[in-house]
Amino acid sequence: MRTQISRIQVGSRTAVFASVLGRRAQKKETVIPDPDYRIPIVLLGMAGGLAYTDNLVPAVPVGLLGLLLLFQTTRVRFVFDGQALEVKVGEQLEESGENVFVGGKNRWKYSSFVNWELWWPNFPILVYFKETQTKPEGQIHFFPVIFVSNSRC
Repeated sequence: MRTQISRIQVGSRTAVFASVLGRRAQKKETVIPDPDYRIPIVLLGMAGGLAYTDNLVPAVPVGLLGLLLLFQTTRVRFVFDGQALEVKVGEQLEESGENVFVGGKNRWKYSSFVNWELWWPNFPILVYFKETQTKPEGQIHFFPVIFVSNSRC
């Protein structure tokens, strides 16, 4: 039996694909965008500015949101493979568990996407997509752009 190994560089990771019996492996690149700390930093800066001007009531929730997004940016990874988008956790890309809002695995096949959009294209803040994998009538998902959005996704 003859095995051919192909390696593809993805950021700081290398994906390995093997083909057996001389058949070519289908090269479907997996992309894991790097973390992007701009949104948490902007929110924390806004909270600091609000606190500096004695506007503590809005500073607290803005600061807490900034801290939450800063923490999530360090641990959550979005994995775009040849078939689906999946949410993983940590440097070892562990399973993120069940979706707390709609249940099920945090993996959605592209073929189930009805539509998707990055809100605002010049400075993306939010990802929106609707898919039919979770619910036949469609399930809407939103998540903050805590990854470098100009990757090859």
